[in-house]
Amino acid sequence: MTDDLSFDDSAIGVWTDPVPFEVTADRIAAYAAATNDPIEDHRKGTVAPPVFAIVPVFESMLEPVVDVVPTSLFGLVVHGEQDFVVHRAIRPGDVLSSRACVIGYEGLSNGTRLTIRLECRDDTDALVNEQYVTCFIRGHDAGRKVGEAGPPHKLDPALREQAAVATVEAHVDDDQTFRYSEASGDPMPIHLDEQVAKDSGLPGIIAHGLCTMAMASWGVLSAVGESDVTRLRRLAVRFSKMVFPGQDLATRVWRTGTANGATTYAFETTAGDTIVLTDGLAEIAD
Repeated sequence: MTDDLSFDDSAIGVWTDPVPFEVTADRIAAYAAATNDPIEDHRKGTVAPPVFAIVPVFESMLEPVVDVVPTSLFGLVVHGEQDFVVHRAIRPGDVLSSRACVIGYEGLSNGTRLTIRLECRDDTDALVNEQYVTCFIRGHDAGRKVGEAGPPHKLDPALREQAAVATVEAHVDDDQTFRYSEASGDPMPIHLDEQVAKDSGLPGIIAHGLCTMAMASWGVLSAVGESDVTRLRRLAVRFSKMVFPGQDLATRVWRTGTANGATTYAFETTAGDTIVLTDGLAEIAD
């Protein structure tokens, strides 16, 4: 490892400046429509679907990475995991403020896993949600472990041999990535430009991982949460494989336990025989 590829440990735990975001019913409704969300309160913009929580923090999300990771490695960074710890649902009229910091990284034989923590607060300074974003820097081993990772949400492989309590299907439309990009504010060209995607080594345009997560989330809420996002306490996944426009998705849900007035579910999403989201975890208040 050469000096110019060294990570800057002094920036671990340093928070970015807060970024404001005002929530509107139209913005919520647009996000729900862009993720084919069938839940009426989401479609009307009455309350935000769970993965909408990424929209207010999007500007803050990668800002602290710039101070830790060498810029020459940015092209190798992919979104590995997403974990929402929910204190309350987001509603229109909320004036939110988000900040982020890198909390740690770990060098591995095939790359480096780096974890970002985000806080989203309302105008009373009360926490609305906390988020843990795990990035993976492909092919670069940072050579050490520093700081900490996010909380675990590993799926027990034995669950795959058990009957699911629910299976929910969804379809990724041909124009899904364009609609999602506009509604979420994510302009990454690999989701929008066929040639750019191919130049990046992909077969073509791929779906946003967070769009796939959003589809799985409304599936889980519809199946086991009475379509009530206000009961959701935590939602986490690992992005395991690419999803393409035109594919059909199936999310299987297993009940795994109860504690502290909430029921825990594991879930996994497949496209055909390929697992595209794994290590899914949802905690729903009883």
